[in-house]
Amino acid sequence: MITASIVTYNNNLLDLEGILRSLLVSPVQKLWIIDHSDNFMGLEDELREYRRRDDVYLQHEGRGFQMEFIRETNKGYGTGHNVALRLALEEGSRYHLVVNPDVWFGSEVIPALWRLMEEDESIAQVMPKVLYLNGSVQCLAKLLPTPLDLFCRFFMPGKLIAKRNDRFELKHSGYDTVMNVPFLSGCFMFFRLSALKEEGIFDERFFMYMEDVDITRRLHVKYKTLFYPSVSIYHRFSRLSYHKWSLSVEHMISVVKYFNKWGWIYDSGRRRFNKTLLKEIKTNKEE
Repeated sequence: MITASIVTYNNNLLDLEGILRSLLVSPVQKLWIIDHSDNFMGLEDELREYRRRDDVYLQHEGRGFQMEFIRETNKGYGTGHNVALRLALEEGSRYHLVVNPDVWFGSEVIPALWRLMEEDESIAQVMPKVLYLNGSVQCLAKLLPTPLDLFCRFFMPGKLIAKRNDRFELKHSGYDTVMNVPFLSGCFMFFRLSALKEEGIFDERFFMYMEDVDITRRLHVKYKTLFYPSVSIYHRFSRLSYHKWSLSVEHMISVVKYFNKWGWIYDSGRRRFNKTLLKEIKTNKEE
């Protein structure tokens, strides 16, 4: 069984149209929409009408697709997805997709990731190639960050830190080969649920931001966490925390929590994982 979850915040049906169409043509059998909206009407009513009237949805519902809307107090992105992850574990789902509302993809994506996971049980998480609307690559497979990496990204002009940032975002890899990466973006996280059951779901101390780094690196200790460029998705990426002060503050709070947890200066896992990945990329380039 493959399940999925979307966390929404003041979204409308139009915001979700692309991801809903994508999931309907995929092998996903159940979707939970966890809504954190301030507006207590709107999306739930729109989805109810959508389920009554949309021919494509009705067709897939007739084949067994289920969608459940759950309203929750906003306790954070990871906490919202944890609601669905616990339900997925209870229902015996084997794989679960954590995905953003601003993502969409073709019918080939989930089957390709599913086959990959079925063929190799050492894989706990996969992220496909992520594209901007114009088709260029979003560099969302990264090294584990140092405090300096994130400080520079927040406070220094891009031109001054271009070399450091390119290394952090693994741009020299070309984003054209499979990589075992310790930090994969939270916009699309395809999980093996048995691995999450063993290593833990999202750490709910992170309200927003850094929860994706934390969960990927925890899985990475015992499993492969792969960037898989053979299939691609589209992501309407905005990096709001770099433009909106309230979100910047939230991002910085999460950064402090992350380094308090894993270490500011001394982080043996960061050193080991990053060194291994950079060596593998160099070897692949030389072959």
